[in-house]
Amino acid sequence: MADLATATNSQQPVPLDTIPISPADSKSNETTDSSLGADTDDSPVTVFHDPENFNVKHPLMNAWTLWFTKPPSGKGDNWNELLKEVISFDSVEEFWGIYNNITPTSELALKSDYHLFKKGVRPEWEDPQNKHGGKWAFQFKEKKAINIDALWLHVMLAAIGETLEDDNDGEVMGVVVNVRKGFYRIGLWTRTVGKPLPGGGDGNNAGGKGRTFEQGKEVLLKVGKRFKEALGLKENEMVEFSGHTDSAHAGSTRAKAKFTV
Repeated sequence: MADLATATNSQQPVPLDTIPISPADSKSNETTDSSLGADTDDSPVTVFHDPENFNVKHPLMNAWTLWFTKPPSGKGDNWNELLKEVISFDSVEEFWGIYNNITPTSELALKSDYHLFKKGVRPEWEDPQNKHGGKWAFQFKEKKAINIDALWLHVMLAAIGETLEDDNDGEVMGVVVNVRKGFYRIGLWTRTVGKPLPGGGDGNNAGGKGRTFEQGKEVLLKVGKRFKEALGLKENEMVEFSGHTDSAHAGSTRAKAKFTV
């Protein structure tokens, strides 16, 4: 995957002669090859080879979907009526195009939420890929003392840049920010609570029987620490992990934390 930090840092533009072209179809590929002549080598094709096909994108490892929960009207709205799918994307450029054209978190109405989840996963406890999982979360109670827009951006970039977990961990499902009267809350949803899942298979992936509970716990703690770093929290500020099932049973009270970092 392209270096996300380099690709998105406007203060350090990427030299044009190092950016490879990504032709839209195979016909474009044929044109590009012929324009280079028969004696082509393995060096990257750049914008200077074929400026007509200058449609460079930096692909992400996964496709993602942005969701929005609008505030309830007070007339008995159900969750499905409030939760709206906004748009899906799979490149750095598409992410910035979306981010720069949506309302900043700091300007959202109370009881609004943004959810950024892997494509195909709904930001609901009941989703088959979420129902056996949980979430890391932290509440920022001093709303005026923080830059929620910067914090939410850092967490989204960490998610789509795949820096919150290692390859094959398979735990990160998505991230969410909640706007409430007394606080902002940012959460990270995981596939499991460290245990094997029904139908998870025998492998060492998230939910697989080949990953013991201790190994699963170790993965979740590692994810939690990276999430905490993305939030820029101090050592004494604790991020808590709780299972979705426990949270559902807790009702209006907070579920007891399974882990903290």
